[in-house]
Amino acid sequence: MGQPFMKGVLRECLRDEAVSEVVVVGRSKTGVGHPKLREIVHADLAELMARPGMQEELSGYDACFFCLGVSSAGMTEEAYHRVTYELTLTVARALSAWNPDLTFAYVSGQGTDSSERGRSMWARVKGKTENHLLRLPVDAYMFRPGYIQPMHGITSKTPLYRAVYAVAAPLYPLLRRLVPNQVTSTERLGRAMIAVAAAGAPHRLLGTREINNAAVLHTAVLP
Repeated sequence: MGQPFMKGVLRECLRDEAVSEVVVVGRSKTGVGHPKLREIVHADLAELMARPGMQEELSGYDACFFCLGVSSAGMTEEAYHRVTYELTLTVARALSAWNPDLTFAYVSGQGTDSSERGRSMWARVKGKTENHLLRLPVDAYMFRPGYIQPMHGITSKTPLYRAVYAVAAPLYPLLRRLVPNQVTSTERLGRAMIAVAAAGAPHRLLGTREINNAAVLHTAVLP
């Protein structure tokens, strides 16, 4: 997952007049310049969260939009668990301690297994991650989109994904009409996350339908 969706969410945050400051924490620079944007770059995010001074750096914020993720293809369950579960919970626990009123929005995926007992490895690990996030003392929301189309020139560094997005881009308007509850975009995902951070949502798990509905409701406040 990772960079294309993070950049899409970042774009909407920087465009939204209600968002006064954005801090991006990641392994590499975004390449985006904006007066509202500050970046913290470190190769090991778990180690970064334990560094002295990080509480001061990351306190006083209203929301965390957690878009980091990797494909499970070719990964052992142990390695996927380390990135998907352990890293996410390390960040969430620290931020929840430093920001008592935090909203934590986690980009999960359609098909996530809340029972943690299914045959699909990635779905079990995602389900465990969601379940443990929901037990933290924060307003946590799980975003489970289906297909996400990158918009506004945003693309992936991975050649295969880049090719898929290029082929799907002309079909996206048609897909929105034919299967509106199965597809969304980086633009809608970003707007939905801002909307939920600002006003909450009726349920903690948001599928594609709920993501698109939240995005539409938030559109009116964007310039």
